[in-house]
Amino acid sequence: MVSVTINPAGRPPAFARGLPVTVDVPDNGTVADIKAAIRAKFPQFHLSRQKLSVPSDKKAIVDETRVQDLFADASAGELVVKDLGPQISWRTVFLIEYVGPLLIHPVFYYYPRLCYGQDVQHSSMQTYVFALVMGHFVKRELETMFVHRFSHATMPFFNVFKNSGHYHILSGLLLALDVYRPKYSAPAVAGTLMENSTFLNVCAGLVVAFELCNLNAHMVLRSLRPAGTTKRGIPYGFGFGLVSCPNYLFETLAWTTISVMTGGSPASILFLVVATAQMAAWAMKKHKMYKKEFGKSYPRGRKAMFPFIF
Repeated sequence: MVSVTINPAGRPPAFARGLPVTVDVPDNGTVADIKAAIRAKFPQFHLSRQKLSVPSDKKAIVDETRVQDLFADASAGELVVKDLGPQISWRTVFLIEYVGPLLIHPVFYYYPRLCYGQDVQHSSMQTYVFALVMGHFVKRELETMFVHRFSHATMPFFNVFKNSGHYHILSGLLLALDVYRPKYSAPAVAGTLMENSTFLNVCAGLVVAFELCNLNAHMVLRSLRPAGTTKRGIPYGFGFGLVSCPNYLFETLAWTTISVMTGGSPASILFLVVATAQMAAWAMKKHKMYKKEFGKSYPRGRKAMFPFIF
């Protein structure tokens, strides 16, 4: 057995005021076993709330790490535990994020008198955008339920409000309020590209194509991570030959096309800019992670998100 002394990082939560404590785990145990031992002493200290690290480094130790790899002394050691606060599953957060636009857009599209104080004779553009936006977020919900595998089971509960704001407000409330308003009604855009069936069909075809490419990228990433693991591999396949995150690239192209369909409506441009900036930050983080983890094995010519540029 290995005796591990657990010290609190700062002031411990009320339900763990007994810290520091010493727990015993098997010689062949893992960090997950240490967390389970801590919870055995403090039942409210759920495993998802615990962040364990060595005293000299605040970086979290992954659950699969073996105890014998943590300490120079094979019989004893010391770790620090931090309370991450109430947690919520990533899958639940994603489902909540994406349901916002699915509820908001139909209200503005089907009940314009309630939203604008008058009826709106929808233009072809408004109908196309409504169908494409709804299709996008239905796809995202289905991917969340059946495709995505998450490296972390949970996130802090209060993140759900921050994360949902991006979708509920920018791609939900503001986009719907802007795109379905009388300014873009059939009489208002008569004779413009927004009523041109060829233009709209080409744009819609591009959006669907980009969405399918995005789905393909997600399926490639899923195939690299067996269920119940945090394992990663080098992704290959369509799009991955040029960038580390083609899923973000194709999503950006889809929303760019939708913005073009609207004639560059202010809300569509705002959402496109904010979403692209956020995805670019995620892409760069993943790109650096891939290069660090796989070293010389990782293809040198790949960019993070935009081919040959970034």
